[in-house]
Amino acid sequence: MRISACFILFQLFSAGLFAQQDSVIVVNTKWETKRIFPGVLLKHCRFTDSALFNSNQNITILEVKQKRRLEFDLAAEAKLKKTTSEFGIENNAIAAINGTFFDVANGGSVDYIRLNGHVVNENRTSGANIRAIHQKAAVVIDDGKLSISQWDGSGEWEKRLKGDDVMLSGPMLLDDFANVLSDTSAFSKSRHPRSVIAVDRKNRVLLITIDGRHQNSAGMSLSEISRMLRWMKCKDAINLDGGGSTTLWVRDEPENGVVNYPSDNKKWDHEGQRKVANVVLLKKK
Repeated sequence: MRISACFILFQLFSAGLFAQQDSVIVVNTKWETKRIFPGVLLKHCRFTDSALFNSNQNITILEVKQKRRLEFDLAAEAKLKKTTSEFGIENNAIAAINGTFFDVANGGSVDYIRLNGHVVNENRTSGANIRAIHQKAAVVIDDGKLSISQWDGSGEWEKRLKGDDVMLSGPMLLDDFANVLSDTSAFSKSRHPRSVIAVDRKNRVLLITIDGRHQNSAGMSLSEISRMLRWMKCKDAINLDGGGSTTLWVRDEPENGVVNYPSDNKKWDHEGQRKVANVVLLKKK
């Protein structure tokens, strides 16, 4: 019993030590940074030698000050699928990140989407009318400004959200600086490519991709992302569709604008975009 207790204490001490090291690494990271538009920075960092969460990671962030000359928007197809870059180009956007979960076979979101006051897709729920974990948070865009909202437990919650555009996704990762993630499914605990939107303490919006499924980047669990975002002083954060869908596109950048390494073609390049049903856009007013 004494040996077992000592072993458990050692494990707890080691876990705490690694967490402290990870937080220092994130806080002290020197991001490769490029200004692509007034108020918009493209930031990138590759963590090698298993430096972050005992793994290699490739993280790309578009950091956006919510200014008058900029606006966020949603684009979605009720049934069709397009690549994130196609959505961005068609809408004359500055940037685009893939959106929420969708019907891979038939197209169209499986989560509620409202564009300019018009409902494009309703939630698809189980027979018991139970919400999926990705229907319990929302990206809300009102007059071009983006915010993140958490489900209040009511049935008609999304229809009461004030905004021209509303897209449900999830789970919520941070709410007012607090970790709210409670999902312990394999989806949350396993490492995957991830797409995330966060809002930091200065009300800057961060469009984030974390690449995965490759030796150059393992991907992250949702709890790892939550910790990283807290260390980055983020206030609110929401998980989007990830995996092979994870794509961040920026106009006029090399590689046809794809700035991360989408995994759908199982190669470490910029060509592996998956066709999706919806995106979040950054546009010039």
